[in-house]
Amino acid sequence: MGEVKVWSRVSMPKPSPEARYQEIERWLRRRVLRSSLGDPLPSEKELAAQFGVSRMTARQAVQNLAAEGLVQRRRGAGTFVAPRPIHRHEGSLMSFTEDMRRRGLKASSRLLEAGLRPATTADLEALRLPDGARVVAISRLRLADGMPLAIEHAALPAECAGVLANDLETGSLHDSLVAAGREPAVSRSWIRARIATAAEARLLEIPPRSALLVERRIIDDSEGRPLEHTETAYNAANYAIDAVFSSSNAASQPYSAAPEAPA
Repeated sequence: MGEVKVWSRVSMPKPSPEARYQEIERWLRRRVLRSSLGDPLPSEKELAAQFGVSRMTARQAVQNLAAEGLVQRRRGAGTFVAPRPIHRHEGSLMSFTEDMRRRGLKASSRLLEAGLRPATTADLEALRLPDGARVVAISRLRLADGMPLAIEHAALPAECAGVLANDLETGSLHDSLVAAGREPAVSRSWIRARIATAAEARLLEIPPRSALLVERRIIDDSEGRPLEHTETAYNAANYAIDAVFSSSNAASQPYSAAPEAPA
C-alpha cells in the first residue's frame, strides 16, 4: 500500500478582543484632544453607563490617563482635562507664591503642620545647628488655582518662630521672613524622582504610585546664614524644572562642579 499522508488542520489563535478599558481610554484620548484645558470629562459612573461596563473598568481607564498626565481627578469635583505642566526655570530664587503670581495663578496652601520640634540630623547639617537644637517646622500642601501641586516640608532656625503667627495658608513664608529681617538670597537644590506614598497620593489627588519630582533645597539669607531647609514633593505630571548645561570643555566657560548634596 502506498504511503498515506494525513493533514491536520492547525487552528490559528484569534486575536483577543480589545479590553473594554482600552476602548474607553481611546475614546477619552480623542475627547481630550478636542477639549480645552480644564474642561470637565464624564464621570466614572457616566462612562460605565455609556460603555456598558462596571465602574471599576471605567476607573481603570481614567487612572491610566491620569498617570500619563492627560486628565486630572479632583476629589469631590470630577475629572478634567489636565493643564500643561508648570515649568520652573533655573537661575532665579522666588517663593512659590511669587512664582504662581507671575504665571497668573492664585497660590494658596493647606497647613498640615506648624510648630517647634527637635531638629533632624539633616536639619542640623543643613542649617548648621548644634546638637539638640529645635527648628520651626512648617508642612503645607501647595495649591495653584485650587489644584494640589506639591507637598512642602520646611525647617527654619528656632529664632524664626515669629513666622508662625502669620497667615501661612494664603500668605508667603518668604515675605514673612523678609519682614522679620531675614531675606532669602541664595539657594542650592538637589532633585530626584521617586514614587508617591499612599498618603502623598491622597493629598495630591493623584493615582497611587504616581511619580513625584522631589527637590531638597537649602537657602541662605543675604548675610550668608542658613535660613531654610526644605523638601518639596511635586506631582511630576504637572511640574517640571528646566536646566541648561554646557560642556565642561567649552573654552569660554570655566568648569564649575555642582555642590555636593549633604547626607
